[in-house]
Amino acid sequence: MEYTTLGDTGTKVSRICLGCMSFGSSDWRDWVLDEAESRPIIERAIDLGINFFDTANMYSKGESERILGNVLADYDRDWPVVATKVYNPMDEDNPNARGLSRKAIEQELQNSLDRLGMDTIDLYQIHRWDYDTPIEGTLRALDDAVRRGQVRHLGASSMWAHRFADALHTSDRLGLDRFVTMQNHHNLVYREEEREMIPLCEREGIGTLPWSPLARGFLTRPHEEFLDTTRGEFMDDHDRMSDRVANYYAGNGDEINDRVAELAEEKGVTMAQIALSWLLHQETVDAPIVGTTSVEHLEDAVEALEIELSESDQAYLEEPYEPVPVDGHD
Repeated sequence: MEYTTLGDTGTKVSRICLGCMSFGSSDWRDWVLDEAESRPIIERAIDLGINFFDTANMYSKGESERILGNVLADYDRDWPVVATKVYNPMDEDNPNARGLSRKAIEQELQNSLDRLGMDTIDLYQIHRWDYDTPIEGTLRALDDAVRRGQVRHLGASSMWAHRFADALHTSDRLGLDRFVTMQNHHNLVYREEEREMIPLCEREGIGTLPWSPLARGFLTRPHEEFLDTTRGEFMDDHDRMSDRVANYYAGNGDEINDRVAELAEEKGVTMAQIALSWLLHQETVDAPIVGTTSVEHLEDAVEALEIELSESDQAYLEEPYEPVPVDGHD
């Protein structure tokens, strides 16, 4: 396993982050694994040297956090770096169980700590921008959580670059703990983040943690086969997901997919490994967040660290891309 520094914090994390959205309850999404099915994957990740785990309070309404905490309880607590997120609704009957107000942050943070069975969360991330709460109030609440010792570092997720710049400037102006990471939508068939967000992160010393590095599975198999998968069918049944799939195709995604397949065959590896390797070659990327429902796919992801892509390989993969509508901020 290779390790890198999480943003500019000095904390060392594995170059592959295990995303835990697929661990929880099938009542939430039919492809989600329960605890008995999730445990072997998390344990194998640890065996492979992965020490970085990303979850969120909303994943299976907290069950993902609980499962991750149960498994990690069997290991040295100093080993893992655990990240979770706050923002999305947790209780439809409670208007304060969502968003980034001080009340929401404080109660949801405590709930996450309880489910994880931890005293401190290593990286606490805002899952989206809260248009109803002034950013100064959110940042003060997050800074207080750091000062109380409940959180070590702060991170953010998909938003407009100008809002992220405003948040960083506000933290600096008020002397508050600032965001050290950006978890953003970034892969070979969605590269709109390269226009503003990634240059901003590079300038500010912010590490990026790409979500959906394999484009929801679009980059793991020939595009003609994609919609026959469980994820593909799920996307067809949900408008937001269908729009995302259309986005992946819109920017010459089928041509990029073909080139990924061609290069994978040439190098004797999988398409997923080529797509991950491309991200791992990007200077601002700390660790792609890889979600999986099988040990085999997890092992494939780790093996992607060994794949070398020349500058000409990277250029060949990137060349067909065309701009697509911005996706993932809401």
